[in-house]
Amino acid sequence: MDTIYELAELSINGALVGFMYAPIALGMVLVFKSSGVANLAQGAMAMVGGYLGWAALVRLGLPLWAGIPIVLLAMFGLGRAVERLTLRPMLGQPAIMVIMLTLGLEIFFRGIAPALFGPATKRLDIGLETTPIIIGQIFIDRAYLLSGVVAVILIGLSALFFRTRQGTLLRAVSDDQVASWSVGIPVERAIGNSWGLAGVAAAAAGILWGSIQGVDWTLSLLLMKGLAVAILGGLDSVVGVLVAAVILGVIENVAPVYFERLGLSGTRDVVASLIILLTVIIKPYGLFGRENIERV
Repeated sequence: MDTIYELAELSINGALVGFMYAPIALGMVLVFKSSGVANLAQGAMAMVGGYLGWAALVRLGLPLWAGIPIVLLAMFGLGRAVERLTLRPMLGQPAIMVIMLTLGLEIFFRGIAPALFGPATKRLDIGLETTPIIIGQIFIDRAYLLSGVVAVILIGLSALFFRTRQGTLLRAVSDDQVASWSVGIPVERAIGNSWGLAGVAAAAAGILWGSIQGVDWTLSLLLMKGLAVAILGGLDSVVGVLVAAVILGVIENVAPVYFERLGLSGTRDVVASLIILLTVIIKPYGLFGRENIERV
């Protein structure tokens, strides 16, 4: 394969993989936009969504048109429950303690889900074809393409949501919770809804990835990819999620191929952590995040 075709194929498939990381980052952005908290439980919530998808579609044998909405609704309820039972009692506590709580939730879900559903990898078939799409000399993974389209639609719906009344309320809560309280905005409900929507985004990611690699505890490791996308794009930017997802996916898919030719192997897992590190050092608010300037 010519170098140009190889680079194009790697870039296209990498971008599609990046789109599949986007729902994880989207859930983190939704929570951060409403409460200013970095949701480190998002990876494990995606894992739980994958397990619930398997339970609904495989164990119970529900059709896609019925099983998927049930799982999404269940994950919305789980997100609301997590916020109500664990996060709301932490109101007024230092932000670092709340972030540590979300990390604790990540660890808890990572342990409890395999214990309930069994440690063996579950096969989740949602009808994605494995045969590639061939355009000239370029092979495009059909499963990645369909999953990427679903992820992009989800991001688009989220962007539209923030133009609705409920989305406006979330933005107001994010800007100033005290002021929102003073004008009668139900802050607790708004934050709870953001966690519910984060659960829906996590379920989408868990089902998509679970259909490709199977469902087990390793789905929770998507947290690192989602965190890299959210930080690079800006923790309060939905548009940033889409752009950063493409950047991460392309770099992650292209760079290791050429590094391995130089004798450097195992570099794929380094890309996400390197992006987090460089973004925090060079551009802490990400590509599209709002820079909060405090006057002293």
